[in-house]
This record gives sequence, structure tokens and C-alpha cells, in this order.
Amino acid sequence: MLLAPAAWADEALWRLLQGGGQVVLVRHAVTDPGVGDPPGFRLEDCGTQRNLSAEGRREAQRLGEALRSRKVAVAKVLSSPWCRCIETARIAFGSAPEVQPALSNLFGRREREAQQIAQLRHIVQAPADGGNLFLVTHGSTTLALTGVSPATAEMVVLTPQAGGFRVAGRLPLPREPNLRPAGAAGTPTSARP
Repeated sequence: MLLAPAAWADEALWRLLQGGGQVVLVRHAVTDPGVGDPPGFRLEDCGTQRNLSAEGRREAQRLGEALRSRKVAVAKVLSSPWCRCIETARIAFGSAPEVQPALSNLFGRREREAQQIAQLRHIVQAPADGGNLFLVTHGSTTLALTGVSPATAEMVVLTPQAGGFRVAGRLPLPREPNLRPAGAAGTPTSARP
């Protein structure tokens, strides 16, 4: 089977995840239309937030299926306190995640960025034993930490290193029904920024 260059990179990242010891930032799945949250939203009330759409719930399910079919060990799952992240984690990983405020949305909250990113750097430097640490968060938070702006349900794989981490790469959400990533033989390849 011939694979496009992007698919080779994807396969290498899947193998890295199968070996464990990585930290994986996952942007929440697609939401109802809009940007940010409605005025006056409250974290303790999902009804006041922008939440997963039906397509987002399907994306989260596909993410979980891809991880299980690839036999990726999940040591621990942490989530932003926003309902769209908690729901993405619950659907993808099959149980409620541990809520971690350091994964909170930075969109419209840049005054918190320095402190929050310092907390995240500490979390990323201490990966979980026996698998991979998954952090379900927001695009703005992932961008602030890594410089990568992920698509919905996309994974950004980090390899912890002394004093920090290295961005190992990005894994797009696999396509239905065969759970192969974009760029694999027989699927279109798109450029990634």
C-alpha cells in the first residue's frame, strides 16, 4: 500500500502513541455555530454555553474508536471545565474526565494566559505512567501553549523532555468508516499549516 507523505507522518505518530509516555492535547469536537460563549455563560450550567452539536458527538465517538482500534493506552484524561470539552472526553474515552482548570478556554480571557500556560507546562512535563496523558481543551489554549491551531477533535502530540516538551506532530480526526486519517491511500490529502 502506498501512503502519501502526510499519512506516513500520521502512522509514525500513531506508533509513538502506542508506545505510551506522550501528552496529547485534544481540541473539543465541533460545536453549535458561534464563536466563544454567549454573554453571561456559567461553567456550572451547560445550558448557558456553546455545546457539542450532533456532528460533534459523532466526532468524539470516532476519536474514541480510532484510539481503541489503534490500541493506544490511555493512562489519564484531564479536561477543561467547559461542557463541550467534558462531553468530548466522556464520549471519546467512555468515562467522566478529571476537570483541570489549567485547560480552560483562553478565548476572550488573555489576562489569564501567562499563569495558565505556566500551569500547563508543569502538567505536560509529568506524563502519566503506563500510557498517554490526554488533555481535552480548546483551540486557543492549544495555540497559546504550542503555537499550533488545531481543528476540532484534532490531536496535538507532545513528547515531554527535560525542562519542557517537543511538538511531535498533529493527528487529524480519522475519517469514517475505516478510521484512516486523511492522506492515507485512497483518501484525499490536504496541506496542514
